[in-house]
Amino acid sequence: MPEVGVNGQEKLAAAKVLCIGAGGLGSPLALYLASAGVGTLGIVDDDVVDLSNLQRQILHAEDRIGVLKVESAKQRLLELNSDININTYNLRLTSENALDLFKDYDVIVDGTDNFATRYLVNDACVLLNKPNVYGSIFRFEGQATVFNYKDGPHYRDLYPEPPPPGMVPSCAEGGVLGILPGIIGVIQATETVKIILDVGESLSGRLMLYDSLKMTFREIKLRKNPDTPKITELIDYNEFCGINTAPENEDQFEVHVDELKKIIDEKRKITLLDVREYGEYEICKLQDSTLIPLGEITSRANELDSADEIIVYCHHGMRSLQAARILKGMGFKKVKNLAGGIDAWAANYDEKMPRY
Repeated sequence: MPEVGVNGQEKLAAAKVLCIGAGGLGSPLALYLASAGVGTLGIVDDDVVDLSNLQRQILHAEDRIGVLKVESAKQRLLELNSDININTYNLRLTSENALDLFKDYDVIVDGTDNFATRYLVNDACVLLNKPNVYGSIFRFEGQATVFNYKDGPHYRDLYPEPPPPGMVPSCAEGGVLGILPGIIGVIQATETVKIILDVGESLSGRLMLYDSLKMTFREIKLRKNPDTPKITELIDYNEFCGINTAPENEDQFEVHVDELKKIIDEKRKITLLDVREYGEYEICKLQDSTLIPLGEITSRANELDSADEIIVYCHHGMRSLQAARILKGMGFKKVKNLAGGIDAWAANYDEKMPRY
């Protein structure tokens, strides 16, 4: 193609791209960047491959279950293109390591699924003046744009503050159509290649919204917000996003799966409250549990007996923590949250239970 040519291929070979996450978005993104000949790819992820990942995380395979995702990714990418360099970072991105990781790369691509990391990626990119190729997915919808590119808007211009903790589940908690990350990840890869080649019109200043059920794409114009506070340093993003803001004594009403197993074995009278969505409840559930989705807790709390001992659970423990706080605020005294949710129960005590 004349827009690329030998000079463009040389630019790709000399480029360094850092992919934050080797999951649903990171999989198609890394595969296409490797096949395009991007010379150096960095992969940041602290997780291992799980069977439940494979419907959307196409970098990985069944024979690599339990393997570090960064190592699984490296193996697959070098099978695809042995001429590129793959740098792996088996760690959690933090305010202590972000700037050191980002400084040697030309483009940062955000494939994460939580607000704390998105704000961290954004702020580090702003401080280092690096383009941030953003994508997000949830259920049947996705978003993509380019932040902090050629004096364009950044993430905080769009979302100055995160939503309250627990109100927006991650794609792991809320579910995602397995094909959806492929579409958004490929769009991220396309924008990354365009930035490297300096061709075409980027998504900077435009938020692209994709609805897979309606098969529609639409755009929202983004502009720099003069009221957005200037970023001068990286902060404690978990606290900023409300993840660690619970009172210190909140651990006292958290119960772990081994404790729940003991309670069930002893046949103690408890109310198991499931606060997931109806579709999740159909996949798997704890025996004799009651379903009241998180969004219906306040309107249906009268269905619960405040004198009962209530153990609240969801998929991984975040929505149930929010539900437990709500019930506590409504006067329920004997409320406990199941740490790790039903997924932890399945992993430890019920290998036949479907995991998603």
